[in-house]
Amino acid sequence: MTIACKICGSETEEFHHEKFGMIFHQCRGCSFIWKDASIHVGPDEELEIYETHNNSIHDEKYVRYLKDFAEASVVPFAEEAEVGLDFGSGPEPVLSVLMERDYGISMDIYDKFYATEKVYNHKSYDLITSTEVVEHLDEPLKYFRLFREILKDKGILAIMTLFHPQDRESFLDWFYIRDQSHISFYTPRTFEVISEKLGLDFIYTDNHRYSTFRLE
Repeated sequence: MTIACKICGSETEEFHHEKFGMIFHQCRGCSFIWKDASIHVGPDEELEIYETHNNSIHDEKYVRYLKDFAEASVVPFAEEAEVGLDFGSGPEPVLSVLMERDYGISMDIYDKFYATEKVYNHKSYDLITSTEVVEHLDEPLKYFRLFREILKDKGILAIMTLFHPQDRESFLDWFYIRDQSHISFYTPRTFEVISEKLGLDFIYTDNHRYSTFRLE
């Protein structure tokens, strides 16, 4: 039985990573790849993985990593932004601190584990950032719909996630799939299709890990 793509509904192809016992599904239309639900980790295991990350405002390398993202994907497109949301802010909301301190944008934060209040309910934003989050989402289109709903007109959505290699051999050797909490993998084509489905403009990508959308 062919499984329909979670993003565009097209036919998919199943393939396996024999060494690690992983099962994947790849869309023939938008190139979206996801891990089969049978190998997803539960929330307790997912949290344990996050707890191994050491993301701190005092880590100069991590701060530079986020500032590079902001300066490529946010600053050129959100000159008039005043209020933003960092979706998936992590244990220490470094990006929101940087956006407020260095770019003058007041930020709300939400995180599945660390900032669980849905502060975005009944609000709208000039900017939404989501860094290293969408690869963890089982139903990504649901969340992109949420982002669209809470963006103001002309609002910016800036996403960071590594795009997957296009050839099968490179994909199966890719370090990103070895993180058990990483279950969804994208290409610029995937994001083009998402933008078309939801009425967003896909205005920027570095074709590596940064992407920016605008609600027109």
